[in-house]
Amino acid sequence: MAKTDDDALAEAYNRALALEKAGEFDAAAKAYADVLALDPDDHGGASVRLASMKRGDVPVRAPEAYVTTLFDQHADVFDKVLVEDLGYHVPMLLRQRLIGLSETSFERMLDLGCGTGLTGSALEDMADDATGIDLAENMVEIAHEKGLYDTLYVADAVDYLDDNDDDPFDLIAATDVLPYLGELEPLFAAVAKNANPAALFCFSSETLPEAEFEGRSYTVGGFQRFAHTETYVRQALNAAGFTCIEAGDIIVRHEQGLPIAGHLFVARKQ
Repeated sequence: MAKTDDDALAEAYNRALALEKAGEFDAAAKAYADVLALDPDDHGGASVRLASMKRGDVPVRAPEAYVTTLFDQHADVFDKVLVEDLGYHVPMLLRQRLIGLSETSFERMLDLGCGTGLTGSALEDMADDATGIDLAENMVEIAHEKGLYDTLYVADAVDYLDDNDDDPFDLIAATDVLPYLGELEPLFAAVAKNANPAALFCFSSETLPEAEFEGRSYTVGGFQRFAHTETYVRQALNAAGFTCIEAGDIIVRHEQGLPIAGHLFVARKQ
């Protein structure tokens, strides 16, 4: 993209964001349409912001370019922001649940959306072999520096799972992955293909009051993250060949001082 295009895109995005923050959602929607015309790959997540404002269709997932850009930009401060500022402790909550279920020893673990390795660190002593996958190269580099994983890949989770020829896994974790996905069936089916019989699939999700879903199985909430109904998640798990062991209520994180409600799912491959 030429510099003038970069300048035009930045100007259009900043204009749209200012209108959104001012509560002028109709004008912001038109401005985000301009952004998408300049950047069809949607590095800034305009489509997600439109859905969040109820001014656009709910996409089936966050754009890959948006997720990659978002996390690459914040890689250096990710751990501090997520843990200290947003109160994100899902990896440790998962560790506690696995201990509670007496599931503490796995031959092969796969960490989807591994980021900088927060889940890898929390579960490091539970797995003989750990593989991490993330879209953001800068995040994967930090995870590599920590030495938590035996293997690391920069890839989309579903793409990796569809192409994987390595041995299947006994534990597959996906903490903070679902907030960037709407439709769950592709991920869950791909996970099932890479899971040993009786393997555990553990992941977090966010939810909202029922009225905000407007009859849908998933939607985009006010903080530009996907939320799913518990019923939909359970149905998707069952369709993929998993039995849901539990879906515990958790506080996933805090946004602007507000607790974000969600669930911690533990499922077993049938």
